[in-house]
Amino acid sequence: MKMFTNKKLITGSALVLLLNFAVDVNAQQVITIQQAVENTLNNNLTIKQAQFSAALANEDLTQSKYALYPNLNASVGPTLTFGRGLDQTTFQVTNQTSLFTSANLGTNVDVFRGFAKVNQIRQNKTLFEVGKSNVEKIKNDLVLNVVTAYLQVLYNTDLERASREQLDIANKTLARENALLDAGNKTLADVSQAKSQVATAELNLTNAQNALSISYLTLGQLMEMQPNQKFVVQAPLIDNVKTAPTNQNAEEIYNNALNIFPDIKLASLRSLAAKQAIAVAKGSYYPSLSLGAGLNTSYSYQFNYSGQFPQSSFADQINQRLGQSIGMTLQIPIFNGFTARSNVRRAKINYHNVLTQEQLAKNNLNKVIFQATTDLRAAESRYSSTQNAFNAQKDAFYVVEQRYNVGLVNSLDYSTAQTNRNKAEIDFIQAKYDLLFRAKVIDYYLGKQIVF
Repeated sequence: MKMFTNKKLITGSALVLLLNFAVDVNAQQVITIQQAVENTLNNNLTIKQAQFSAALANEDLTQSKYALYPNLNASVGPTLTFGRGLDQTTFQVTNQTSLFTSANLGTNVDVFRGFAKVNQIRQNKTLFEVGKSNVEKIKNDLVLNVVTAYLQVLYNTDLERASREQLDIANKTLARENALLDAGNKTLADVSQAKSQVATAELNLTNAQNALSISYLTLGQLMEMQPNQKFVVQAPLIDNVKTAPTNQNAEEIYNNALNIFPDIKLASLRSLAAKQAIAVAKGSYYPSLSLGAGLNTSYSYQFNYSGQFPQSSFADQINQRLGQSIGMTLQIPIFNGFTARSNVRRAKINYHNVLTQEQLAKNNLNKVIFQATTDLRAAESRYSSTQNAFNAQKDAFYVVEQRYNVGLVNSLDYSTAQTNRNKAEIDFIQAKYDLLFRAKVIDYYLGKQIVF
């Protein structure tokens, strides 16, 4: 950023202010576009949320694999009874207080369940890829948002600089008008016109400063920076912004983006997951077969025992009552309220819906890319036109200014020429950054790293 000062001697107080400003700028962090992108990708909370969702999908995948293993469960059930009950030793009904404890250990494994578990694993693998692809999509979207915000800061910085220069010119003009008024060569109307120009320039500067502050806030929020963390952006180290060729073929860009653009990959993976969900739902049509085995035993103790036989010890009872079992369960679905059929139909409807969403994503990408190439060509043309217009208005203003200084042009014509020059400069600044942004959008869809 250039600093313009007149050649008059700077007073001591002004020098102190200037030094303080220089120290403040130097203390601020200077961020390049690459650093802004890296900070956003490292700190943005939306990315972290997507990463958590992907981690959950990975956990679902792991759990679906473990579901293939046999289960093993143990249970112990102590029961204290009062009053009449069965004597576990004599098997006679007596009036007693007893403690009865049973223990079971069982295992079960699915042999066949219509391939539902296998298909669930396949779907969960795809859903995990969906989660990872969604992270990449969010990162990709944020990159474009950062570039947009970064260029907005650059544009507003140039706009603020131009507004400050315009205010400086307006103040000098007002000072000259006041001096000529005191000499009797100007009227109050001329001074009023100059004051109006100053007021307009001050308003433009205020608006530009506010816009610059908001654009910095937007960029900082993308990087998850606190409002009190001050930074400045580094402007592109190029004078000619026409660095990107505008003869890019939209069809070629689209075909390339289909293979690398995260939005398309994400939509394709979601379609695959929806298709696999149909296979999972169809598993309910088939019979299921499972094998099971178990061990069981029990122990009893009577607190007021008066039987003929002594109560057996804990170890003896456990061994004597130990039982084993092994079995097979075949479950055949006959009628369950058409639940399985309804679930399959829902899965098919969802699959066709997701396929439509995938095609919509492709259509939207195609539309956006063709629009981007058209916008790039228009931006280049507008940049060239506004550059020529700005150069012409600068020359015209210079001529008017020279004639105004020698009294050959009135203040109204001078003010009009100054306004035209200011407008031409603002249009040129806007066109410059619009062209730069449009060129970076093409790089974005080509999968290139966005650099200046």
